[in-house]
Amino acid sequence: MLIDVHQHLWSAAFSDALRRRRTAPFLDGWTLHLDGEPPYAVDPAAHDVQARAAAERSAGVGLALVSLSAPLGIEYLPPDEAVALLDAYHVGALESPDPFGVWAAASVVEPDPVDLGARLDAGCVGLQLPATALLGPEGYQVCGSLLSLLEDRGKPLFLHPGPAGAAAGRPGWWPAVVSYVNEMHAAWFAFRAFGRPAHPRLRVCFAMLAGLGPLHGERARARGGPTGVIDPDVFVETSSYGLRATDAVLRVLGVDAIVLGSDRPYAQPITAELSDFFGPAAAKAFTSENPGRLLGSGHHSTQRATAH
Repeated sequence: MLIDVHQHLWSAAFSDALRRRRTAPFLDGWTLHLDGEPPYAVDPAAHDVQARAAAERSAGVGLALVSLSAPLGIEYLPPDEAVALLDAYHVGALESPDPFGVWAAASVVEPDPVDLGARLDAGCVGLQLPATALLGPEGYQVCGSLLSLLEDRGKPLFLHPGPAGAAAGRPGWWPAVVSYVNEMHAAWFAFRAFGRPAHPRLRVCFAMLAGLGPLHGERARARGGPTGVIDPDVFVETSSYGLRATDAVLRVLGVDAIVLGSDRPYAQPITAELSDFFGPAAAKAFTSENPGRLLGSGHHSTQRATAH
């Protein structure tokens, strides 16, 4: 089964909840307003649930995992503001037709493991958190109850870029090209320094090849950082990058760490090119076998190691 671990799809309920707001994040019609980013014209067709489902099935996708758009900053809102948006997201996403599955979302201001447990019971495959919530030991302390619950349930964590922050005077592409990459790079090393010691059984997937953080392993080791031993429960997905970047990360982490992610509707998957570039066996690993291990639906190694 072809699995895409990273997509976004806004239900009518979630879009309406954003339109009811008057401060960021909010929608004015189909124009999205965020702190730190220029207004963004959302394409309504990109969030046509039935059309998206038909397109995924036509492409042979058996499971496409949708997640809350973490750069919106909903996880950081005061809990009384966040609850309506989080509820609307979960209700709409869980009602989406096949082949869509759902990553849960949670407040990082007042983390609630009981609420997360209910989301997992309702059918969410695991939890997505903004990478900005887990950039140091304090973040792992604040979110520790959520991560411990994932460990206990055998569910994975998906780390996605969070809010970009202020970028006054910078071009519109800056957050995606600079801010998000920096976030994922930092999250990659923070997990090794603080996350893995605290949560030895947690499976985790980093969006966008972890901002190419794995490629800095040589520099990290030269400066006394993590060793080059592979962690079998750490994965990176391919969204926003192409074959060359994927190949570079593959040479560091090995074939078992790469999973397919597209970031649809904001980017397109590299599915069609995988087999020709990497060979059929690697393409199958990226699109089926490795995502299955990430999600716990295949063989899962419990051996612990320190990653790059």
